Amino acid sequence: MLTGLSGTSRIKILVNSARALSTRFNPTAGVIKSWNSFKSWHGNATYDFPVIIDNMMNLELLFFASKVSGDTSFRHIAVTHALTTMKNHFRPDYSSYHVVCYDSTNGKVIARETAQGYADNSTWSRGQAWAIYGYTMTYRETKDPRFLEMAIGLSNYFINSKRLPDDYIPYWDFNANEKGYTPGVKSYANKMSTLYRDASAASITASALLELSTYVSSNQAKKYQSAAKKMLESLSSDTYMATPGANGNFIIKHCVGSLPHQSEIDVPLVYADYYFLEALLRYSKLEKSNHYFKRFHVPVGTRQTLCIQQTCRY
Repeated sequence: MLTGLSGTSRIKILVNSARALSTRFNPTAGVIKSWNSFKSWHGNATYDFPVIIDNMMNLELLFFASKVSGDTSFRHIAVTHALTTMKNHFRPDYSSYHVVCYDSTNGKVIARETAQGYADNSTWSRGQAWAIYGYTMTYRETKDPRFLEMAIGLSNYFINSKRLPDDYIPYWDFNANEKGYTPGVKSYANKMSTLYRDASAASITASALLELSTYVSSNQAKKYQSAAKKMLESLSSDTYMATPGANGNFIIKHCVGSLPHQSEIDVPLVYADYYFLEALLRYSKLEKSNHYFKRFHVPVGTRQTLCIQQTCRY
């Protein structure tokens, strides 16, 4: 939509977008409202101020708008949302809730549930990926060590999970079908026992880990680089990468949009393609700069190199 516009026009559109997003910020709750309402899968409540973990991805727009406009209110909203989310959206082990519902009049949390995950107390894999990416980006923009600590904890939960398969492509929810996790009565997850993968969660996480590895100690960097490499190798394999012209002309296969809604199950998703390509570009640039591979050289595979140079031939 921005193609052909001048740089000034593009910046104006982005700043106006940030201004529109800011209207959804509630200073009492300290967060940006996500959907206008959220209906519980339990069928017994509708919440008027839901906040989803996905919203961490919106903060980069606010940081950008603040820098180019000089309006510090955008940055204030972004930092406040990140801090409030850090306080209310996570468990002690750094696993994430999908939806936190607030009372907009006093800012109190009134419910923690899931929308696209398996159960209220489960960890939806793409939600965890959004959190890893979001807090890594927020640290980049603020250099606040609290956000780096959060990104590290979230990443460790993901890659250290006993439920992460050997190929590092997670199931759509880390706790799907596990004892102690029960979907809401109206969720389609009650009728589906297949453990689908969500390749989009791996794409997002791989890209985030590559950036995070540049902010941590050498030992931590090696751990995150190794995990990202495993994800990219799997995503570049025939199992997850489609042949040209197949898969609806998407690159990556085997993603899950929202199994509880019986929507986009085992299909391609734009998130997977976008962050897969971003991860490969980050991988390639960091390798060339010798910064990322200073102590841990990982050559880019032939299939991945083709994907970077030829945009996966699509």
